Amino acid sequence: MVRNLLRIAVVVGVLLAAFVAWFFANYGGTGQPFPRIGDPKPRLKAELIATLPEPPGNIAVSATGRVFFTYHAEGHPAIKVLELVNGRPVPYPNLEMQRGDRSKPSYGAVFNIRIDSRNRLWSIDHGEHGLFGARLVAVDLGTNKPIKQIWLPRSVAGIGSYVQDMQIDAAGRMIYIADIGVFSGHPGLIVLDSETGKARRVLDRHPAIMPGPYAVRAQGRLMQPLGSSLFWFHPGFDPIAVDRQGTWLYIGPMSGRMLSRVRVADLNNESLSPSELAARVEPYAERPQADGLTIDNEGSIYLTGIEDGIVWKLGPDRKLTALAGHPRMRWPDGLSFGPNNMIYVADSDIPDVMMQSKAHMREKAPYYLFRFPADGTAPAGQ
Repeated sequence: MVRNLLRIAVVVGVLLAAFVAWFFANYGGTGQPFPRIGDPKPRLKAELIATLPEPPGNIAVSATGRVFFTYHAEGHPAIKVLELVNGRPVPYPNLEMQRGDRSKPSYGAVFNIRIDSRNRLWSIDHGEHGLFGARLVAVDLGTNKPIKQIWLPRSVAGIGSYVQDMQIDAAGRMIYIADIGVFSGHPGLIVLDSETGKARRVLDRHPAIMPGPYAVRAQGRLMQPLGSSLFWFHPGFDPIAVDRQGTWLYIGPMSGRMLSRVRVADLNNESLSPSELAARVEPYAERPQADGLTIDNEGSIYLTGIEDGIVWKLGPDRKLTALAGHPRMRWPDGLSFGPNNMIYVADSDIPDVMMQSKAHMREKAPYYLFRFPADGTAPAGQ
């Protein structure tokens, strides 16, 4: 009996050591310091508009000024999508949709939300890294009722995927989705026709969306969620935005120096081979490590700077300036234009969310939503 137990212990130990070695080889390390590329002193102080008990993930503001946001999926919240009503978070559109019944439109592991030109609030559920399947749900803001659910096929969002950020074209039809691919190691772009439900995966592991060799230091804290170099946080494809003319889609890794772009017409052209499409991606400008993007009519790109806790502006001249911040802004994440050319910010404080306990998140509360005036103009929703 003792010998059998020893054999079992040895086998378990060998398997565990092999797993740790494999995990470290794929996800471990420390990374290089990210080079300073601009003065991080912001020109504007953002306005704090909401104080929250849980960390938000993303935000979308309607043309009439309704503010919707998510509690961050990594915090495993009971309530996923909310509306800010008289300064208080209210489950949207109701509690039933928060229960995650996958047989009908509902909310599961939701991070990103966007409002399209047809007044529909879209949410995307990554399905626990693709384990249970990824899907999108649309709610009509006029009736506050769900009207559509689209499942992404496993061929475009399989196990190990992490569909996190998305943008919608001006017609409200084509949706462009960033798969960060944390555990699959395969960042990629998903092009979805929301009317037909047809989805294609393109630019899989393209150099423009692969993570760089950089560590992330958020507010001076090195991002090592497991407390050691066993897991090195340097995410790939995340920030994504369509310009207001519908000409370019801007893409890049969260952890990286370069923002790139590809023509929307090329993405929608199914006759292009993977290599032909890959060759049409072009570098655009250097920028900080960023989590979220939005663009104004004049061509300025607004980026959430995760290391300095501020929002940067990349002008049409491709020059970078620190635009807005707040002493309580820790990890600005999602952005959305609202009425009167105000940009709204969800501050997710990822270092206190990712792989952290509920007790830790409660200890680090409260969390915040902000807004500030943009330098340019743009319709609300994205």
